[in-house]
Amino acid sequence: MVSSADVQRLFLQAVLSRRILSQKLASKIWEKCIDAVKEANETLDIEYCDDRNSWDRFVASINEALNPLDLEFAHLHDEVSGKEMYAVVNRKGDEIAQLATEYTPVEIAYFKAVLEQIMLAPNESYCVSSLAALREVNSLKSNMTKSQAEATLSSFVAKGWLLKSRRGRYSLSTRTILELQTYLRNTYESEILECTICMEIVTRGMACFTSQCKTRMHTHCFNNYKRRHHQCPTCKESWTDANLNKLRPVGEAAFREGQDLNRRRVRRRSTEDGEGDDDPEGEWQEEEPEDVDADADADEPETGSSQSQPARTRPTKGKGKRKAVREESMAVDGEEEESPPPKTQRRRSSRR
Repeated sequence: MVSSADVQRLFLQAVLSRRILSQKLASKIWEKCIDAVKEANETLDIEYCDDRNSWDRFVASINEALNPLDLEFAHLHDEVSGKEMYAVVNRKGDEIAQLATEYTPVEIAYFKAVLEQIMLAPNESYCVSSLAALREVNSLKSNMTKSQAEATLSSFVAKGWLLKSRRGRYSLSTRTILELQTYLRNTYESEILECTICMEIVTRGMACFTSQCKTRMHTHCFNNYKRRHHQCPTCKESWTDANLNKLRPVGEAAFREGQDLNRRRVRRRSTEDGEGDDDPEGEWQEEEPEDVDADADADEPETGSSQSQPARTRPTKGKGKRKAVREESMAVDGEEEESPPPKTQRRRSSRR
């Protein structure tokens, strides 16, 4: 027998099939679900109301039904458009496990590695270049090839887990921020920025130009704020037209060419002896990355060799010299191997 509870069931089926959707679309689906249930049972008295209070009551009823499953029909605003977006998310701290439904453990580990580089990106840029993303394959204890990594990155973009800009840089999508919000806040507590206006996570937007000021805003929040205010909400610095150009970008606009090519950042692992607790830069450290040889035949599977065996380097043709893949182990916990100083050789003067 069709009942009013079927509205929630139909609605959740539609939401799960779309993963993430705007409030406008979600409200329209709610209306269609009511029409479908009333058509099946004309005795039901269910009315659709296109107002915020009715929508909030419906969302509360959905969350009440999802509560025993530790799920929530949550929402946040898209960082670029400002649209209110909704999705069913896991409220526990293991949101990253949701990827296991469609990705292998190796692919999940790769996603987490790329995610870490995005969150630890310098200058509050929250993005990584394609080369840096591919380089993270070297940090995995697996035989994932470069071609497999490229295909996996394309899948992350196609499924809405990552965004890829025209410049080939990867950043967090609205879906990732919404569905993995608890994981991000727990894992990268020191790196998370919150919008001063809406208090949601900021990975693209703007920052006050005053030194030590904590003001960060989404672009849409800033546009709404400056219509009525002309000073920073935190430090009270004047935000007149002359000073607007001084505002610093947050996100890809803050990316500096080459910032992730020579060094990679990793989270500092806590130790029992407390080493590294006095790091003034926070809970991360820099490592010298292994280079990705674009001309190497990475598609050939490794046979007769263990994972711990260093990869062989191949000479490359063309102008310029590419750095060979380092065979020695990378330094851990900020301890870099000391290399002997190069021998100096006398050379003849070229002066005549």
